[in-house]
Formats: sequence, C-alpha cells, structure tokens
Amino acid sequence: MEEPLLVQPDPADPRLTRRVSGVDHTGARVEASVTVERPLTLYLNGQEIVTMMTILDRPEDLALGYLLNQGMLRRDDRVTAIDYDDDLQVVVVRTERRTDFEAKLKKKTLTSGCAQGTAFGDLLEDFSKARLPVSAAIRTSWLYRLLHRINTLPTLYLEAGAIHGCALCRQDRPLVYMEDVGRHNAVDKIAGWMFRTDCDPADKIFYTTGRLTSEMVIKTVRMGIPILVSRSGFTAWGVELAREAGLTLIGRCKGRRFTALAGEERILFDADLAYVEEESAKHWRKNSREAEGA
Repeated sequence: MEEPLLVQPDPADPRLTRRVSGVDHTGARVEASVTVERPLTLYLNGQEIVTMMTILDRPEDLALGYLLNQGMLRRDDRVTAIDYDDDLQVVVVRTERRTDFEAKLKKKTLTSGCAQGTAFGDLLEDFSKARLPVSAAIRTSWLYRLLHRINTLPTLYLEAGAIHGCALCRQDRPLVYMEDVGRHNAVDKIAGWMFRTDCDPADKIFYTTGRLTSEMVIKTVRMGIPILVSRSGFTAWGVELAREAGLTLIGRCKGRRFTALAGEERILFDADLAYVEEESAKHWRKNSREAEGA
C-alpha cells in the first residue's frame, strides 16, 4: 500500500466545486461540476498587497508563498502571525522585520501567468546568485512511477477541470499536491508549505501541469528545487533561465515520452522502456474526457 500524501486536495469539499445545469452540443440538458473561485486579499504588516482569485483551500500557504516568490519575504524572516478571515476573504501576514514592499510594488511587471501574475525586477537581479545542488539526480524509473502516481490521484481537475496542479516530490513519491485556478497560485501554495515546515528542497522534484515559462523556472529556482517536470511544453526564455541557473528542465512528459532541454546531466536512464506502459497518458486522456463530460 502506497503512503498517503502529506497534503492533497479534497475533491469532495463542497466549497471547492459547484453543480451547474446547462445544455450540451445536442441541446440535451446536462449538469456539470465547475470549480469555484473566490477573491483573497493579502495584507503584509497592515499594507494591502494584492487581491488574487483562488479556490481558497489553503490561504495561509498561498499568502506565504506569494510573498516569498515575489521577494517581499525573505527565507530567514520570522513570521509572527498569519490571520485569515473567511467572511472577509482576507489574509494578513505579520513579520518581525519591517519589509520594503512599497519599493517592490513600483517595480512589478506583468508575466505570462494564466491570471495576472507579477514578477519584480530584483528577482531577475537575484537570479544569477542562485545555486542549485549539483549532486541531485532523477532516475527515469522514478519519473515514470511518479507520473503514474500523480495522474491517478483523486483531484479537483478530474472532478471539475479548469484548474492547474503542482506536486512536490522525492524520488518516485509525490509528497504534497496543490491545485488552483492559476498555476502560479498552486506553486505559491507549495512554496508557503515548504517555508512553514522548513522543508529541505535539495533532494526534491517539482511537478506542474502548467507550461515551463520564465515565471515557473524563476519560482522553482527561488524555492531551491533542482529539478522541474511538466506534462506541458517550454518557452524559450524559460529554457534560457533554466540553463543559466543549472535547473534540470523536463517537459512534454506523457507516457513513455519526455524532452529535457536543460540540466540533462542529472538524468539517469535506468528504465527499460519495453516494460514501461503508456498507462499514464491513457489515464490522463480517459479522465480528461470524463471531466469534460461530467
């Protein structure tokens, strides 16, 4: 029996999906599950920072991860309180150190997130200083087992679709799985969880259903994770940044197939493809059809 994940979504949570009636392509009446998104306003030490659209399942982790990945919170900062009000849909993060968020807000630029993500100029300035562990490795046998385990998790995607997922993994085991309407939100939730639990990133693998963009690469490197995997494709700047940072970048992972465009020296090809089934890809397509027809 496989070990349960430390964190994973609950597709049965009534706050996260809703049944809505309509018609299909034949005009027949149908009922479908849809993902519920709600606004969450984030404050840092009394100052309003941003309002995000999210499924609101882990607001504290999302708030911490957002601040970390935007450079408003340092890894060595002491967070004195995180207060979430469900009625007001507000989360307040308080720190011991006085933060410099006003200067950072002036430097923000739009990024390629599904919603309006933000990145700051100084994140790229700090990017060249990042150092990822060179001893980290990923075996192809781990990768294939990992993809199968992730694709067979009970998820909100299979329940209602319109959502992205991210997983924090070690070897062939997913440890934490987060979902949200924006892929950057799912990443930030994992970053916040890692900060709260003091999780060591050196031996971890990060999996995402989203594209391997510059934003995704920057956030993975900021979290200190040396290997990034996706079932989706790449952007040119994402590949360039991954090579600059020494990040292993593996995309288009479906069934037996994948493509690595950076850090391929960390990959150990130990799997015999003759014994690797295409079940991950078949499972994904099957469940995609079921989710669309639900």
